[in-house]
Amino acid sequence: MPITEALVNKGMPIGTVLAFTMAVTALSLPEMVILKKVLQPKLLAIFIGLMTVGIISIGYIFNAIIN
Repeated sequence: MPITEALVNKGMPIGTVLAFTMAVTALSLPEMVILKKVLQPKLLAIFIGLMTVGIISIGYIFNAIIN
C-alpha cells in the first residue's frame, strides 16, 4: 500500500501506521452503512467501540514491541 509505505518511510512508528490502516478499512463510512442494514443500532455502537479500542490497543502493542 503506497500510503502505508510512505508513512513508514517518513518515520511514523509501525504500530501507528498499522492502527491507521486498520481503522480506515474497519471504521469507514461505507462499511457502517452496510452494517447498519444488518445490525441494530446498539450492536453497531458496540462494534464501533470494540473495533476502536482493539485498533488503538494493537497500535500501542506494536509500538511497544518494535521500539
